[in-house]
Amino acid sequence: MSKILIRGAKVLGGEPQDVLITDETITAVGTDLTVSSAEGAQVIEADGKILLPGLVDLHTHLREPGREDSETVLTGTRAAASGGYTAVFAMANTFPVADTAGVVEQVYRLGQEHGYCDVQPIGAVTVGLEGKKLAELGAMHESAAGVTVFSDDGKCVDDAVIMRRALEYVKAFGGVVAQHAQEPRLTEGAQMNEGVVSAELGLGGWPAVAEESIIARDVLLAEHVGSRVHICHLSTAGSVEIVRWAKSRGIDVTAEVTPHHLLLTDELVRTYNPVYKVNPPLRTERDVMALREALADGTIDIVATDHAPHPHEDKDCEWAAAAMGMVGLETALSVVQRTMVDTGLLTWADVADRMSFAPARIGQATGHGRPISAGEPANLTLVDSAYRGEVDPAGFASRSRNTPYEGRELPGRITHTFLRGRATVVDGKLA
Repeated sequence: MSKILIRGAKVLGGEPQDVLITDETITAVGTDLTVSSAEGAQVIEADGKILLPGLVDLHTHLREPGREDSETVLTGTRAAASGGYTAVFAMANTFPVADTAGVVEQVYRLGQEHGYCDVQPIGAVTVGLEGKKLAELGAMHESAAGVTVFSDDGKCVDDAVIMRRALEYVKAFGGVVAQHAQEPRLTEGAQMNEGVVSAELGLGGWPAVAEESIIARDVLLAEHVGSRVHICHLSTAGSVEIVRWAKSRGIDVTAEVTPHHLLLTDELVRTYNPVYKVNPPLRTERDVMALREALADGTIDIVATDHAPHPHEDKDCEWAAAAMGMVGLETALSVVQRTMVDTGLLTWADVADRMSFAPARIGQATGHGRPISAGEPANLTLVDSAYRGEVDPAGFASRSRNTPYEGRELPGRITHTFLRGRATVVDGKLA
């Protein structure tokens, strides 16, 4: 029997408390808890650090199988643990695509073998992400991986008939379709957000309506079918209004925002640095403010990283040729603290909801997103919210370094992460 006592932690940002972990479970929460050193118990002096439930990311690209030069399940889950995550959902755009029970089971078992965090595969909606024929949704759900979330992320399910059929299919077992909202005909050749900056730079514009039109269609389809739809990486003020309207009608829609869309704007593209090239693109300051407000009022349900690792050669090139995407697992909580907590828009208890409770609920991540109370699994992360430091990608656990925050000062640091009572991060370093 192993025992760990976390002493003096601010549980969800509240008053300091002690939390006792015995083996895989939280066995006591209170004040003045004690353990016997003779039993080999470990004491962690939290000194007022913030204790949160282990974070859950509903949108991660682990790249394996097929693009192990960018990331592997091992390196990606190490990055996740470093960022305070105890569970991640792995997107289906691998090579081969995760559109069969065999591929999703492979990813699931790799996560089990490496053990830095739980990995729940997301199944493709269509065969090969081609948008023409439904993938084996039922077989993936019934597999050992137990897939409940399906997405063609990276590509939009733009055919309304296919989207309707997918929503009807997953309804039978309580699944959800996570849509990458991008009307392809409106974004051909697009390089960045359509607006003043794109016009001045002469880069192909990516209009907000390309996102908003798909969201509007899909919430109506979800209402018609009576099924669940989740909107990936929502990025515009108009999208916020559509989701808000849909929720007011009782439509079963949830939405996510990425940390980079909460902080960065299209003004950064003036540098022509491909690290800022991402899908959907960085938007305007008005959009950023609307996204923050929507996350605060609950219109946007969760923060998801859209962690998108790329090898050096795919980013260190001219803008037009560069791949789209940013790594985000190791900086997500710091960006949320800067944009939402330090600005007074969210409390730490709200952060626990947006980054643990709600994503676990949407994705049905068993054992994750649970209260910090006796009898619950010991999936926890301890945060030094007073820390300030510059982001140095050389220290990342991820195999890729394409972060937009290099050299930026961000608040907060993960000091400890626990997966079912086992420390995966200790004193800010991987165990």
